Amino acid sequence: MSIISAIVLYAVTWFMVMFVVLPVGLRTQGDEGEIVRGTHAGAPVDFRARRMMLKVTLIATPVWALIAAVIVFGDISVRDFDWFNRMGPADGTGG
Repeated sequence: MSIISAIVLYAVTWFMVMFVVLPVGLRTQGDEGEIVRGTHAGAPVDFRARRMMLKVTLIATPVWALIAAVIVFGDISVRDFDWFNRMGPADGTGG
């Protein structure tokens, strides 16, 4: 895997984890009962972006390392998911 591929994989992993972590523990204005005029009731009350980014980074880094290790070492291949034997034999004879 090239360095650019690793960076792109990390960015995709980081954002996927962010979208999973973002709603966890979120307190909205509607939950608190103090809706600021002109805002939606679902707007967050106390959003701490730096804290959320740290959490996401701490979760995304080992997830990325696991995915990168699988890609680099080739422990899992497409044939591991061929449960119905649709790809034929692996020797390249075409079946």
